[in-house]
Amino acid sequence: MLRKHTLGTFLRSPSPWNSDKLIMSRFIHIKPAISGRISSPISTEIALTDLENQICTLLDDCTRHLREEKGLITKCRIAGGWVRDKLLGSQSNDIDIALEDMMGVSFAEHFAAFASSQDLPVGSVTKIQSNPGQSKHLETGRTTLLGVELDFVNLRSEEYAEDSRIPTGIAFGTPLQDALRRDITMNALFFNVHSRAVEDLTKRGINDLYEGVIRTPLPPKETFLDDPLRVLRCVRFASRFAFDMVPELKEAALDPAIQEALSAKISRERIGEELDKMVKGREPLRSIQLINELGLYPYIFTIPPAIASSFSSTPAAPITSVAAATVLHELLNPTLSPTSLPHIHDTLLSFALSSPGIIPRLYVAAALTPYAGVKCLDSKKKSHLAVEAAIREGLKLGTKNHYLDGIPALFTAAEVLKDRIRKLLKPNLASERVAIGLLLREKCVHNPNTGSHWKTSLLFSLLQELVPLYNVARDELDVQEASRIIQVYNTFVDRVEELELYKAVDLLPILNGVEVVEIIGSKPGPWTRQVLTRIIEWQLINPHGTTDECEEWLRAEKAAGRIRTDEKFGKRGKVSGDTFVAKRAKMVI
Repeated sequence: MLRKHTLGTFLRSPSPWNSDKLIMSRFIHIKPAISGRISSPISTEIALTDLENQICTLLDDCTRHLREEKGLITKCRIAGGWVRDKLLGSQSNDIDIALEDMMGVSFAEHFAAFASSQDLPVGSVTKIQSNPGQSKHLETGRTTLLGVELDFVNLRSEEYAEDSRIPTGIAFGTPLQDALRRDITMNALFFNVHSRAVEDLTKRGINDLYEGVIRTPLPPKETFLDDPLRVLRCVRFASRFAFDMVPELKEAALDPAIQEALSAKISRERIGEELDKMVKGREPLRSIQLINELGLYPYIFTIPPAIASSFSSTPAAPITSVAAATVLHELLNPTLSPTSLPHIHDTLLSFALSSPGIIPRLYVAAALTPYAGVKCLDSKKKSHLAVEAAIREGLKLGTKNHYLDGIPALFTAAEVLKDRIRKLLKPNLASERVAIGLLLREKCVHNPNTGSHWKTSLLFSLLQELVPLYNVARDELDVQEASRIIQVYNTFVDRVEELELYKAVDLLPILNGVEVVEIIGSKPGPWTRQVLTRIIEWQLINPHGTTDECEEWLRAEKAAGRIRTDEKFGKRGKVSGDTFVAKRAKMVI
């Protein structure tokens, strides 16, 4: 791959990143085709692993023991995702066991005792309470056997008041009643551990799995009002498997009553969990497309009215999230798209693909692009980025995968980088190594504590610059301007590597604070941190400098009066280290 990127000759010279198409057409299409559908099942029989066979045998033996020794009659069926995945040829450790005429915790306790009597390693039983108000209707018993987590729940049948979708009562149900209360038909399949057969009680599950269709067992509006989170689950499974939603399901998802129920009835934590699963799935772009297509964006990426009323400006339209996600997909998958758009620098691409947490974080950030540049006030009138409020209040994701701390940093870094890198690429720039090094060391650009890395920050900054060049409705990207911008970033990364500044981002001062105080001969104070920053600058200028040479330089600076430690200076200089570094970086530019 071409690694040297000269701005002046980019549009004139032939290269793998430049073609005649670039000159011939100003716009290109980048919307990807929907990925290939997950392979459909060729058999309705499930091949059990040795471990799965052992678990099923133990469940069968336990039910026989309960019937013969205690007069308790029940049957066990593995439900939902495990059955679906096994039929699709995938392995699954998500084993949920549905019970006839017995509560989950009660059976789990009997089962754990039975397994223990067989000298098998079994964990203690945990009771997970039901929470109908948040659409978690079933009490669950959980234990671990042979290293596999097992959840036990009873088959259910529900009754509702006329004016509410929160069940007034949950009774033992039949397998059919339970199957009809599930989210989609392919998740309503059972595997009977006693007969070792797949049971398709809705009569549609196997066929929908074969046809690649997302369909609810009951009329979709009824299914969604039962649990509005199922709308998001349909989005997740449609994107994960590249399946198609039936028209009536889409129509129900667009119903204002369903969307309001999603906002009012479902906890923000559950919504955030679903989004997290989407962006970690097979096709995060498709998930974001469906969210917008179904009009769900305001109900997912929501900010409480009390905070939204303080917005510094109006957020962009939700479709901007699709634009950002589409451009991100294009940047991350250059080999999948035969467009004339230049590839981003190998260093940026390889790093983004190196960690499983980076790409999900980038897609959540892309989805939040409508809030870019918008600030708001919290309850204490403190200013924050709106993206932070969306993550904290709307999605409740917290610092998991560095969503809450890492994504606001990406947006801040994008604002810092987009102007500064162009200034730093000016010919014959004085103190170039110092200026670039200090920029890369800014906390919003590179900070391991928040998951921020200069490579990811540059990639996201590039993305934010490209988004305005893409028209989602027409699927047109201004390839000429986009190519120029990509070239700026590629050239900047080249310069970072040529100067070996990738080694400097985590550089520690060659002299520590104690040593600095001893050399200067003053009490520690705000000046100490600023001197340590100047030592970093010295190291950037003198990458091979020694400790003795740095000490000599520091004494000379003190003697020349360029290091002040008096109280008056200390008060005036009482700024954060990040602010001081930023000011110094701008000064050397």
